[in-house]
Amino acid sequence: MDGCANNEPYALQVTDSSMEPEFPKGCVIISEPNGVLENGCYVIGSDGGELVFRQLLIDDRGWRLHALQGDHADIPIDGPEAIRGRVVQRAGKSRKDRKAYL
Repeated sequence: MDGCANNEPYALQVTDSSMEPEFPKGCVIISEPNGVLENGCYVIGSDGGELVFRQLLIDDRGWRLHALQGDHADIPIDGPEAIRGRVVQRAGKSRKDRKAYL
């Protein structure tokens, strides 16, 4: 992430199954560092210095990063400073594999 400009979109490859079935392992996602954060959006967050791809949940319990697969615990975060970007697109080899998240 250090090589990217702070406000430029960047691509990452999903490396595990924690966000399936919406984001299968191996798919490519596009993240926008300055994307608007809202409850339910997909984000790249920072957890103990590591990047993690999750769904952002904001409610009376606070801010947390949530995996779509139930076998992963939610990760509580302090707020927007832990977010490195909002996922705006899932890229794919064919048109049917592409999806926008705005």
